[in-house]
Amino acid sequence: MDMKRVYIYSTLCFLLSYAKAGAQQTEKRLTERVAGTATIAVVDDKQITKRSLAECIQLAIKANPTLLQNELDVRRAEVNLAQAKANRLPDVDASLQHSLTSGRSQDNSTLQYISSNNSTGNFSLGASLPIFRGFRLFHDIRMRADAKTAGKLTFDTQINALKLDVITAYIQSLTAQDILRQSEMQTEVTREQVRRAESMHKEGAINPGDYFDLKGQLANDVNTIENNRQLLYSSRVKLAALLNMDENQLGELDNLGIKESGQRLDAKQLYEMAVDQLPDIQALDYRIKVAERDIKIAKSYYYPSLSLSAGLGSNYSKLGIQGTYWSQMRNNVGKYISLNLSVPIFNHLQVYNNVRLAKLDLQTARFQKEIQQNVLRSATSNAVFNLQNASNMITQLRSQNENYAESFRIAKVVFELGNSNSVIFLTAKNKFDNSQIQLVVKQYEWLLQKYINDYYAGSLNL
Repeated sequence: MDMKRVYIYSTLCFLLSYAKAGAQQTEKRLTERVAGTATIAVVDDKQITKRSLAECIQLAIKANPTLLQNELDVRRAEVNLAQAKANRLPDVDASLQHSLTSGRSQDNSTLQYISSNNSTGNFSLGASLPIFRGFRLFHDIRMRADAKTAGKLTFDTQINALKLDVITAYIQSLTAQDILRQSEMQTEVTREQVRRAESMHKEGAINPGDYFDLKGQLANDVNTIENNRQLLYSSRVKLAALLNMDENQLGELDNLGIKESGQRLDAKQLYEMAVDQLPDIQALDYRIKVAERDIKIAKSYYYPSLSLSAGLGSNYSKLGIQGTYWSQMRNNVGKYISLNLSVPIFNHLQVYNNVRLAKLDLQTARFQKEIQQNVLRSATSNAVFNLQNASNMITQLRSQNENYAESFRIAKVVFELGNSNSVIFLTAKNKFDNSQIQLVVKQYEWLLQKYINDYYAGSLNL
């Protein structure tokens, strides 16, 4: 989750810093700004269907090739478990052989050496049943069952990770879409001022510096629109890739309601809920069980092995005196049954060292769980803080936006009356425009943090 969170926050911070940079450059050069709004022609007129976030998530789960590939690991675990259960069954082998001999050879019907051409044949059928192998088969079945459960939980974790990826890309697309709309609306305000200034410039009723300053601002606003359009396209391409489709098949995205409400959990509560709800930690618990079973399997090689074998066979010889092929096969049938005991005495310390390695694997599994719990504790703590921080900043940004809106209204009236200049007008306008974009970005950042908190709480119902 750490890399995922870094990626999420870096993208949103980029959007926020992009908006702030416009205002800073405007105050220095009075010709640059960040703005935004209008319609978005991102899909063909033939594909206007809106896609909801839940629909995008379901499409990703069904079509994402990476997730489908990971699902094969679950199926492999099922096959391994089936094989572990099948190992309890007996081994059955059959063989059939026919030979042509020339020169001196042994006749398999009389077991005497002959010096003539001969044709011989034999068949055999045998079975071997394991009786005792140090409980190896039992522990192997248990281990494979735990590995299968761990694999399913790991796959659920991968599904959750994909959900967060889709949510992130979806919110990034909506954020870029709203920023583009804001920039288009703000550009239209600048365009109206340029139209007014052109008429006044022809009549000599405006300072030439103010006129060209407004035209420069308009050119900058148009460039900002194109940059925002590119950012929107990149976000949509990223979302479409998660759904395994082309960007033009994505269609229009449904808006998400941003309601700053709901139950707030502290870091400790969220962490405890995450430990209970998320499959990440549960999968590690089963990995520990797998490692414990693996130790028992390694120790089983210390014990003797006992197996039961049985079989039958027959033979035929062309030179035999017992009759035809089939009559010889019937008359020469032999049967056997045996009980086989194998006692390990010394095997170059291989079993001893395998047990040691299995114990080290168990320690590794336990450390992995501890590491993941530590990562989860930090992640839930950050999630709670970031959600509250975003909520606080939204309150401040709303107040700031209202103040800048009134400041811009006054500056616009004074400028249009000829009692001000473009420096004051554009400074007020860019502050207002920038505050609008910051508010948009921070609201979507809050929404993303809300989804992340819901994910850790196990209430991400999408």
